[in-house]
Amino acid sequence: MAKVASIFKLHVKEGREREFVDRVNAYAEIVRRTEPGTLYYEYYRLRKPRWYAVVECFADQAAADAHMASAALAEHAPGIIDCLAEPFIQEHLDPFIAD
Repeated sequence: MAKVASIFKLHVKEGREREFVDRVNAYAEIVRRTEPGTLYYEYYRLRKPRWYAVVECFADQAAADAHMASAALAEHAPGIIDCLAEPFIQEHLDPFIAD
């Protein structure tokens, strides 16, 4: 089966960056520790004020579905989303071999 990958761009409310970083770090640790089908899960600070991104890659669609249905996401997502200034932007990534 094909890998499933996405990037989410996240714009954080002014004054909420520390809380956001603490929340995503706690959540990312749980993902890495408890989701064997998650091949890659990393947060990045973008080069625009208060913008971040998370890049995630799963072994297959079943692993992506398990991540989305996890108790950890249900617990942590509301607090993370509350830190956002606007809805997140999701881009799906399709693997290919460059010529």
